[in-house]
Amino acid sequence: MNTLKFLRPALIAGALIFGGIPTMALAQTAYLEITLNVVAADRPAAAAVYSKYKQPFLNTVKGALSKQLLVRDEDVQVLHGFDNVADAQAYLTSDLFKNDVVKELAPLLKSAPEVRVYTGD
Repeated sequence: MNTLKFLRPALIAGALIFGGIPTMALAQTAYLEITLNVVAADRPAAAAVYSKYKQPFLNTVKGALSKQLLVRDEDVQVLHGFDNVADAQAYLTSDLFKNDVVKELAPLLKSAPEVRVYTGD
């Protein structure tokens, strides 16, 4: 088998494929996942912050596509959809995020939030 041919990238359905393993090098969308450690008693307050800023996020943040609240026994996650990674990362330094969302959520958090940015198709 020709090893170089095996490693040659191919474009398939918007994903870059190296040796049969898809990568997201050409992905068009991004997801910002913020995991919040909030005790059960404070979750209604955290959900209220989510609800309060969902529409302003969708209406004013560059590249914003979606925002979802995910709740499980261990924690609460907010999943934000963006046009691209740059817009997702820029949101983390925006006035809406720093001056509004973070300030209102801070008293409810048991620990620092986990922030991850993913690429998608």
